[in-house]
Amino acid sequence: MTNIEFVYFDLDDTLLDHKYAEKQALQEMVVAHSALFNHAAFEVVLKRYSGINHEIWHQYSLGKLSKDGAKVGRFTQLLEACQSPGIDQAAVLAQEYLDRYASHWVAIEGAIEAFVRTAYQLPVGILTNGFSEVQRSKLLQFPELGKHSKTIIISEDIGHLKPSPILFEHARAQAGLEPDRILYVGDSLSSDVEGGTAAGWKVAWYSDQDSDHPDVWSFTDWNDFSQRIFPGR
Repeated sequence: MTNIEFVYFDLDDTLLDHKYAEKQALQEMVVAHSALFNHAAFEVVLKRYSGINHEIWHQYSLGKLSKDGAKVGRFTQLLEACQSPGIDQAAVLAQEYLDRYASHWVAIEGAIEAFVRTAYQLPVGILTNGFSEVQRSKLLQFPELGKHSKTIIISEDIGHLKPSPILFEHARAQAGLEPDRILYVGDSLSSDVEGGTAAGWKVAWYSDQDSDHPDVWSFTDWNDFSQRIFPGR
């Protein structure tokens, strides 16, 4: 791919398998605290949590929820949805979830290898939403990411979440380049694809979906990604 001089990578569900860790953590909690979830089946709890968490993050991104309000609020709402007898345990469950979630972090197959290969050819960075302490803990667990990154940008530290143009402009300034010289690699249509293209960046979409935007291309295999940006190498 020509004219690219800097590559930013999303973290969750692009380099690291967030959905896997989330599912494992919730499954362990449902088994350990069946009564708190009113003995609901795990798949029911997972579906409820996913919907609630999506809306919680939306409200948090709009500044309508505090950080603690987001962390605990998603479990308050989940317990309410399960008609739990222990809604007052939401804060305890919120912390337990983060602890269990951290024990299941894994890289997506081929992702870190592709990240490092890219870093040997071009400057790279991380641009991610999420709670700062959680995302920094992930980077400590996968030190190759921090070692090779020229800049690491976490939304909470800036006060704006993707797809905010303020966050993308901050990242562009950190790269010190014009927007069309930057490639963003991410999985989310709204946060990564729409956020990146609105900022004037090129986007590599980690997805099996296609885009008709001229500056977006899709991939599902990290070897294909490497061949696309460094053909013949």
